[in-house]
Amino acid sequence: MRKTKPKKRIILPDPVFNDIKVTKFVNHLMYDGKKNLSYEIFYSALEIVKAKLPNEEKSSLEIWKAALDNITPQVEVKSRRIGGATFQVPTEIRPDRKESISMKNVILYSRKRGGKSMAEKLAAEIVDAFNNQGGSFKRKEDMHRMAEANRAFAHFRF
Repeated sequence: MRKTKPKKRIILPDPVFNDIKVTKFVNHLMYDGKKNLSYEIFYSALEIVKAKLPNEEKSSLEIWKAALDNITPQVEVKSRRIGGATFQVPTEIRPDRKESISMKNVILYSRKRGGKSMAEKLAAEIVDAFNNQGGSFKRKEDMHRMAEANRAFAHFRF
């Protein structure tokens, strides 16, 4: 970029859990600026998660955070053009991007799921991610597999 980097916007914590991570997740979940609806979907999804895992000693928020940690990728492949050939070069991911990718994957695979409401689909995906299964976990495994397969090109890292 020629100009200076844009300033990071300050994200306020959510009203119920007082957590910035929740607000970031709700911002990814939001369509057409309907943040209130996104908060309702998220909170009801956490209620459903609590109902689905009654014998778990963790709170539903801790389950959600553990699920995000389970599906957070460590490495990704980036296309890099060297001498006319394009190589998939494995690179480490910045911490803020890791968080963003994991949140987007949960939401993407929740939307693809079958189910009644978005809250139920999101809850099902969170429970699956917590148990190391489901679409978003598979996506993380695929990313790691791709990086492992292309480890020979790691010296092209920029």
